[in-house]
Amino acid sequence: MVDLKRVDVQPLIDVALAEDVGSGDITSDWTVPAKKAATAHFVAKAIGVVAGLSVAEWVFNSVDQEARFEAVLSDGDSVRPGDLIATVSGPARALLTGERTALNFVQRMSGVATLTSRYVKLIADTNATILDTRKTIPGWRQLDKYSVSVGGGSNHRRGLFDMVLIKENHIEAAAGIGPAVFGVRKHLNGSASDVKIEVEVKNLNELEEAMMASVDWVMLDNMSVDEMADAVRTVRRQGRGPLLEASGNINLSTVKEIAKTGVDYVSVGSLTHSATALDISMLFQ
Repeated sequence: MVDLKRVDVQPLIDVALAEDVGSGDITSDWTVPAKKAATAHFVAKAIGVVAGLSVAEWVFNSVDQEARFEAVLSDGDSVRPGDLIATVSGPARALLTGERTALNFVQRMSGVATLTSRYVKLIADTNATILDTRKTIPGWRQLDKYSVSVGGGSNHRRGLFDMVLIKENHIEAAAGIGPAVFGVRKHLNGSASDVKIEVEVKNLNELEEAMMASVDWVMLDNMSVDEMADAVRTVRRQGRGPLLEASGNINLSTVKEIAKTGVDYVSVGSLTHSATALDISMLFQ
């Protein structure tokens, strides 16, 4: 699981508050007495999985250090409409100023965790693992990948720096799978690097090429279920072969059938590029 640290998330919080507050929260400042104290509850309005509570706390602390955020639940807990998630207390103006920013973080992160959990549950009786992708909100990758892990999924590579993933355009530019993999191995030069090499393939012929190159991981891109099953059988016949990842236009209706082919991983871009925010309200008491 990605470890959320305030030092990493604070720049996002600062940008979000600057965007929303600007020169000042004129509504709260002009309607609420300066010394007014208040308490508000974060309440779920839909079924889902909670994520991002620490980020909400950091938002309110950024607005006013006197704000006190107390989580009733933990990231990864399931909620139903009406469930109390957290309580925040402190200067009323500060709570109102931080409300939308805090909710934006928690709702988005909980939405990703909720959608991920749905995929994970659907394939629970298989040996496959749900993976995320790099299809994240720019700047939010750490938060998106954290939310996926909270929902029970696993993280693929963090970025372009921690794993080699040779895709269709790399193969075209390098003039083939073999030359592309050779270029990587030449760069590694036999070092004891733990960098994994993955290759994207579109058919069984390309799978054979990838296997001949002894890669660690193969992405089966936009293959039919029958083709993926054939790919699994091909690799298993060879004994110890590369890990297999199914990818491309996977949805809640198709994921179980795909996982049953025997692939090791199923990567789902929609976990982070199409998740619907979980409906959560902040209500003054």
